[in-house]
Amino acid sequence: MKHKEESFLSRVRRSLPGLSPAEKRLGDFLCDFPGEVASYSAQELAGLAHVSKATVSRFIQHLGYPDYEAARRHARLEKQSGSRLFLMAAGADGTQTVEANIAQGIANLEGTFATIGETQMTGAATALLKARKVWVIGFRASAPFASYLQWQLTQVIENVVAIPGAGQTFGEHLASIKRHDVVVFFGLRRRVAQTDRLLKQIDGLGAKILYITDESADFNKRCQWHFRCQTLTPGPLFNHTAVMALCHLLITRSIELAGAEGRGRLRNIEALNDALDEL
Repeated sequence: MKHKEESFLSRVRRSLPGLSPAEKRLGDFLCDFPGEVASYSAQELAGLAHVSKATVSRFIQHLGYPDYEAARRHARLEKQSGSRLFLMAAGADGTQTVEANIAQGIANLEGTFATIGETQMTGAATALLKARKVWVIGFRASAPFASYLQWQLTQVIENVVAIPGAGQTFGEHLASIKRHDVVVFFGLRRRVAQTDRLLKQIDGLGAKILYITDESADFNKRCQWHFRCQTLTPGPLFNHTAVMALCHLLITRSIELAGAEGRGRLRNIEALNDALDEL
């Protein structure tokens, strides 16, 4: 069985107890700002951490890398995986303005929907309405969006479920997925290790797949629709404004396409909530 490669941050943390004071200062700095290895040269990193370039070289050797460039490549790969720590910058004061966050959210919306057209949105919503059953999947950061989409789609789609539930395994659900189903799979960073295997299994069952990811995911040819949302941010947390907007548009378009039948279901839901005094 192939063992997973030790991460850059794990190497740093493991090495801390045996380091010299200067190297430990650099190690502590990188535990807080690991992304700086991916962004700066050895000389620049030494300046940021207030150590010598020779200290940086010794530190990199203690981590087990042949040279600084090897450590830099490894850190860049880890940065792409979605670790929030890699979004922190040593030169920032930790405060992001409201204006900066709003501006980035708008830019993410514009960038996302520049690649998702009316035809794609209508095609996905139409498939959701015609499906025998809609399955919505999301892990980690994706789980809240999966739950939100599933709950809102119940306004117009009767047979829609978010999986897996607490304590459940996937086998029982995969055994029930059929050719005329649609699976909405949220794959935002960090994606779980079994994402590709799950998509392959679902594709093999013949169901249509709507794959919703951030911009770091390569286009997946197994999926009928792959919507990539920009999640760029001025701070340490990914900006999911475009993801929520996409969910809203999918739900709204589904309600529009459902027509009189959909409006009838909405009226019935409102009447029942009113009768149960749940409004």
